[in-house]
Amino acid sequence: MVRSREPRYRGAMSTDTSAPTAATGGGGHYGVPGMSVEDSTAVATILQDRLHALNDLALTLKHVHWNVVGTHFIGIHEMLDPQVKAVRKMVDTVAERIATLGQSPVGTPGALVTARSWDDYSVGRAGAIEHMGALDLVYTGVITDHRAGIDATETLDPITNDMLIGQSTDLEQFQWFVRAHLENSAGELSTGGAKHESEAAQLAEAGEGESS
Repeated sequence: MVRSREPRYRGAMSTDTSAPTAATGGGGHYGVPGMSVEDSTAVATILQDRLHALNDLALTLKHVHWNVVGTHFIGIHEMLDPQVKAVRKMVDTVAERIATLGQSPVGTPGALVTARSWDDYSVGRAGAIEHMGALDLVYTGVITDHRAGIDATETLDPITNDMLIGQSTDLEQFQWFVRAHLENSAGELSTGGAKHESEAAQLAEAGEGESS
């Protein structure tokens, strides 16, 4: 059964076994001057969840890139590669920030699957508009939880906070590109109210048929 996209941000109190671990082997804490070990660990835990979500997003975007078909194929196919490149850069930036905080970023596939609260992207080979409907929900999940991370780091670490704000700016623009394929002139989405990727894909396809 396909689940809806669940919140991707779990917060600083996560006890997940894939949370980052201290990089120091003993003695003094290796981290950012002026930040306590407790604050560094809390921020790194927030960022580890963002790292999993961004790694997942990069793979999902590439999956769509490979599986999109139909009359809008080339436009969507070529639109997605710059997004993949930008998200992969975000992955590297988040991982290096975790390391800078004195923690060990976890980027293995097994850790991602164990820690995530969402299922794999559920649409395979399908039309461009169907994929845009499903991908819109993916972006909604990532952006919502990036914003939660922004709220959680506002007082803990302004550097991390600024990084997440910058990434959210790009992520929200990418979602705008996706939504432009689902939107009418009144700003209404053909997928409005969809809770699952498969449902959004079906609504998007139906909306395209009605407008043609």
